[in-house]
Amino acid sequence: MVTTETQPGDAGVRPQRQANRRAWGIVVLLFLFFTLNFADKAAIGLGSQQIRADLGLTAGQYGLLSSAFFWLFAVGAVTLTAVLRKISYTWGAGLLMITWIVSMLPLTVPTSFGVLLACRIALGFFEGPAHALCQSIVADRFSPERRATAGAVVNAGSSVGPLVAAPVLTWVILTWSWHAAFMVLIALGVMWVIGWFWYTEKLPFKRSDIAAVGAAKIEDPNGAIMVPFRRLLTLQSFWGLVLLSFAGYLISSLKVAWLPAYMNEGLGYSASTVGMLVTLPYIVAVAVLLSAGMLSGRLLRKGYSSRVARGYLTGAYLLVGGASMMIFTQLPAGPAQLVFVIAAFAVNSVAFSVAFAGASDFLPARQRVAFFGCIIAAYSVAGIVAPYALGLIVEHAPTAAQGYSTGFMLVGLVVCVLGVVGALMLNPEKSKARLEKLTAEYAARGSRCAS
Repeated sequence: MVTTETQPGDAGVRPQRQANRRAWGIVVLLFLFFTLNFADKAAIGLGSQQIRADLGLTAGQYGLLSSAFFWLFAVGAVTLTAVLRKISYTWGAGLLMITWIVSMLPLTVPTSFGVLLACRIALGFFEGPAHALCQSIVADRFSPERRATAGAVVNAGSSVGPLVAAPVLTWVILTWSWHAAFMVLIALGVMWVIGWFWYTEKLPFKRSDIAAVGAAKIEDPNGAIMVPFRRLLTLQSFWGLVLLSFAGYLISSLKVAWLPAYMNEGLGYSASTVGMLVTLPYIVAVAVLLSAGMLSGRLLRKGYSSRVARGYLTGAYLLVGGASMMIFTQLPAGPAQLVFVIAAFAVNSVAFSVAFAGASDFLPARQRVAFFGCIIAAYSVAGIVAPYALGLIVEHAPTAAQGYSTGFMLVGLVVCVLGVVGALMLNPEKSKARLEKLTAEYAARGSRCAS
């Protein structure tokens, strides 16, 4: 007869390990979720030449098309995050992906500029809450020391998406058409939905405060802190996060919308060469993002404040990116310039993982999604303004190369300023103390009213 010896504590260790494995499995699926999220953004930029030729668009009109994605992005970020607070994470992420698929369906066949514009607006609306939902799911399953790393893995999809999409979708577009690129994205989206509902917990549609079976139990140190949501928007750290993420999204939106066109029209590379070169910033961005997340966690473990590990660290990366952008506009096309182009466009996602982890350090879990949604709504303005403004600058410049140089110089300067100011304003420790004080005031006020 074979006997199994059970050690004290085994009953608690095994479920915890299973919960940890499931948590990391969800991180992988969210990484793929974000990968598709950014691959569909990149599709328009990669197909810019065919789209402009098919529809007869000027540079300004194409810039308008690129910015259209963000016209309702803020509205979606605020309104849909409010809805997602009441829906289980299983259904929330699954339904978002389904709406993305539906929004891209009309682009699989020849269409008009108006339909293309409407589809991009709709897709932007439904993608608005994606980042907030992903960061909230991660924050609920990981401790502060591991939260930035897990969030960085998810956000790596923002680089891997365009990285994979650039060569693959460029080949699809050159072999068939830009419509075929959206067919590929839709097929991948359907596969993700099937995998998501198969792997995740079978939760009811309506969200419950009771932890799902098998989910990792992470103690929320801020669980007792609950103040009216509007007071959260008055915190200095909220506006610090807005500035940091705004700077990051200036880079993100231009990387997706204009980097391929810049390499082609501004630097003179062929379309096939651009399909390969444009992947370089995304390759480096993955390494930068993951190393930044691990560095942030390491700083916390060594006793550094969250202000240093989240705010100062994010600001430093953005400062490097902004300075690199200004430098590459002054260099001739070649290997040296390409190094600074890569550096400029590889740091943007740090603002959406490390900095957002700083918000989770002081926010109550129940208020994270809505808080993140408001930040996303604010920084999405960068996605509206930057692509359109750069298109106008290029259109009215004596040459395309000169227009790109002027536009990127201005953006680099803005990124540097916002990175420094935002880093100084993001102070999770101070914000947590402020929330505790407000909680005590509201509690005292409630006691007086009760008496």
